[in-house]
Amino acid sequence: MTGSIRSVVAEAIGTALLLAIIVGSGIMGERLAGGNVAIALLANSLATGLGLTALILVFAPTSGAHFNPLVTLMAAIDRTLRWRAVPGYLAAQVAGALLGVLAAHAMFGEPLFELSSKLRTGPAQWWSEVVATFGLILVIARCAGHGFRTVAPAVGAYIAAAYWFTASTSFANPAVTLARTLTDTFAGVRPQDVPGFIGAQLLGAVSAAAIARWLARTGGPPGAES
Repeated sequence: MTGSIRSVVAEAIGTALLLAIIVGSGIMGERLAGGNVAIALLANSLATGLGLTALILVFAPTSGAHFNPLVTLMAAIDRTLRWRAVPGYLAAQVAGALLGVLAAHAMFGEPLFELSSKLRTGPAQWWSEVVATFGLILVIARCAGHGFRTVAPAVGAYIAAAYWFTASTSFANPAVTLARTLTDTFAGVRPQDVPGFIGAQLLGAVSAAAIARWLARTGGPPGAES
């Protein structure tokens, strides 16, 4: 991939739709759950996992369907994306994420942008983001060789699961994290909590990339050669 205009536009549209799914399903889930947070989270996680699967299938042939600055950086490091394409991808992801929040708010009659007051901070939240991002990057790295039709359901399933097994509900994406500061709804995060999240995400991504490379060098299971 060279980072053509089509690729950049695909990243912007895909990331916008992803944020519309995350924020919109959070609003809908919270409104319909009658105060039951577990039901709201279930709706949010299922919609996000299923929606992400569909978006990867749609946009992977054009841009790789990164929708995440960390995935883009890992692709550049692995030389599956040229470094000169990285700035365009990152700009498209951040801009798309902001547009997705705006679209979700417009659909539900919320203020178009509103700073979040939802507290998400502390060691447990940061460690959750390390784990969530580690798992996401590892899933992508280990499934990429099987093609995007394998990556799509694997990533969708992992993210849906990570909503539940991490205390942070698995942001695992700097662009998503930044955009979610502008929604004071179920999916929001306070702006002052963003640095801790992004630092944890970077740590998780770097660790996963290192482990993925090591696993790739070890080959198959014992006895596979025979």
